[in-house]
Amino acid sequence: MHGLLLAAALQAAAAGADPRAAALAEARRLVNAGKPDAALEALRALPAADAQAALLRGVAHYHANHPVQAIDTLAPAVPKLADGSLEKREAVQVLGLASYLAGRIADAIPYLEQTRQWAEGNTELSYVLGMAYVQTRQADKARETWARSFGVAPDSAAAHLLAAQMMVRAELDELADAELKRALVLDPRLPRANLLLGQTALFRGRLDEAVALFKRELEVNPGDATAFYRLGDAYTRQLKWDDALAALQKSVWINPYFSGPYILLGRTYMKKGDPAAAEGMLRQAIAYDPNNKAAHYLLGQLLQQAGRAEEARRELEIAEKLQGVADR
Repeated sequence: MHGLLLAAALQAAAAGADPRAAALAEARRLVNAGKPDAALEALRALPAADAQAALLRGVAHYHANHPVQAIDTLAPAVPKLADGSLEKREAVQVLGLASYLAGRIADAIPYLEQTRQWAEGNTELSYVLGMAYVQTRQADKARETWARSFGVAPDSAAAHLLAAQMMVRAELDELADAELKRALVLDPRLPRANLLLGQTALFRGRLDEAVALFKRELEVNPGDATAFYRLGDAYTRQLKWDDALAALQKSVWINPYFSGPYILLGRTYMKKGDPAAAEGMLRQAIAYDPNNKAAHYLLGQLLQQAGRAEEARRELEIAEKLQGVADR
């Protein structure tokens, strides 16, 4: 995004055999080639007070995943760079991104806002700035930023839905719920809004509310496999096995390539006393997702109950190994 901004100018300067310009050009070349550590070595001889060298050091540190060093290098260099220059723009942009990566979210926002003035269409910038806003509880600014990026009106139901989806990704469910409820006021038949609200209710154990919301989603969007899957999940938690079976079967009819419903179908058939069907569902889940710990564990339990000790041991060992991988 920012690594090529100055390459042409620096390479032209290097042609004049100026040692400083040659070092800067070589450092830029190395950064662009994905060799930031080598770029830092190429800059070692240049003084710390050299603003151009500081810029490249900061960029190299950023690309080397050293955000704190990038900030420490770039912050004092920015005032020395000419306003409106490509150099200053790059320094400000990298400072914003590095500050975000370093967890200095509030510090990142002013730099990212400055960058947006000349990089309005940059989708990576919009994503990071929106996330910075939402993590500092500036929900309206986050929604406006993402709406601009997705090309929808900031006050529309679609903008509220998009903001909610991003907030769910950031695990900020309370903010997401508020956006979803505002979206449904504007458009009661907006697809996926009730689904997302239902998922939050499900994860928080509000099962009756979750079931109602998933049913409402299916009234609007009757072909949504995820809504049927989540509805089946809610029913299994309520121990309503027949209702769960019907919902989960519809989910796999619509989307037969997702392992989640097959795992729940395996559990449901186990509870209904149909081990053959349960085994078939669990093996299908493993075929689609061989590294699914829950599927191997449930299949191991089922095989134990059937007296197939060797097969059961193998499945439980796989589940244990996958648990170890997940814990790392």
